Formats: sequence, structure tokens, C-alpha cells
Amino acid sequence: MAINTTITLQPVPAALEDFSITGADMSNNANIARTQLAQNPIAKFLIPFTDFRVWDDMDTLLPSTPATDDLGLVHGTFGTSSPSLQTEDLKAAGATNNRARAMVRIPTEYDSGETITLRFRAGMLTTVSDTTATLDAEAYKSDNEAGIGSDLVTTAATTINSLTLADIDFTVTPTGVVAGDWLDLRITTAINDGATGTAVIGIIGAAWLLCDIRG
Repeated sequence: MAINTTITLQPVPAALEDFSITGADMSNNANIARTQLAQNPIAKFLIPFTDFRVWDDMDTLLPSTPATDDLGLVHGTFGTSSPSLQTEDLKAAGATNNRARAMVRIPTEYDSGETITLRFRAGMLTTVSDTTATLDAEAYKSDNEAGIGSDLVTTAATTINSLTLADIDFTVTPTGVVAGDWLDLRITTAINDGATGTAVIGIIGAAWLLCDIRG
């Protein structure tokens, strides 16, 4: 006896035509390792100003009025101006450094060994320095035993001597850095002004950690 069998071929799903799987094709509890996910380059993570402390006295909050060698956390007026890190008024003060320090966590999503950048939105208020104004960053990886390695930042101090704030980037050597690591970060403004005119104040309007992530 002859048997007639009809086979109906279904179209190949578009997701399989290029051997790719989209999020819609996966269960919400799919067992996929983070390393198998697509990389999202240069994701931005805010470093809150409230994380910054007095650089040589970490249990002390930054002053609201910059003083001595410390940057100040200037709170601004709610609804009118946002908080910022600022230097003292350094007109005619000569060469002066102001600093702050923070512990910055490498996010869980970080793609180990890939790009890490520290970015600051920085410039000058009221008047530029008649000589120089720079921002520098140093970052040391904690060994979680109260020890550190070497400075991972490879970018030199960069000028901020402009009334137009700009993104100032510092490259961090990623070798040996993995998700969950801590960076001991110190930032330094170095302003050298010899005039006696209006206020010469350095400002940082925002701080971020940028890195390549997966997931």
C-alpha cells in the first residue's frame, strides 16, 4: 500500500538566517554567561560628588567652602544650581593645588581588561588664570588588604583654563583590572595666577567612570 506523506516546510526564522539570536528568542532565565553577551563600549557611570573626601583624611567630608589644599563641595541652591567641586578663589595666589579623593568601584558588568576612562567636566569660573590651570588624576587599584599597586592613569595633567567647561579624559591602564575592583582615586587642580582682578576659581561640574561592559 502506498502512503502519501505531505511535508510542509516552515520558513527559517530571520534570527537563524545569520545564526544570531535576539533577546525575543530567549527565555528570561536563559543560562548565558556574561562573556557571551555583546560588548557595550564606553558605558558611563556617575561618580557622585558625595563620594569624594578630604584626600589626606578620608574620614572627613569635603568642606562646603574650599580651603587649604582641599577642593570644596559647593552645594549650590536647590532648583537653581547643581552641586560642584570647586577650588578656592586663587587670584594672585600663585601656584596652588587643591585635591579630593574617592574610592571608585569597577562595575559588575565590566569586561575585564578592556577600556577604562575617568572623565571630568571641568573649567574655570568668572576668570581664567593669567598663567596656568590644570586638572590631574591618579588611580591605584586596591589589593583589598590595605595595599595598592602603581598609578594606573597614563594621561598627564590637562589644562582646564577656559570659561567653557569641557570633558577632560584620563586613560586608566586596564591590565589586571576586573569587575568589582576598587580604584583609589585622587584628583588635583593646579592653578597658578598672579593677577589681582576678579575671582579665579576652578570648577568640576561632573565626574564619571567610563568602561566597556557586557550586560
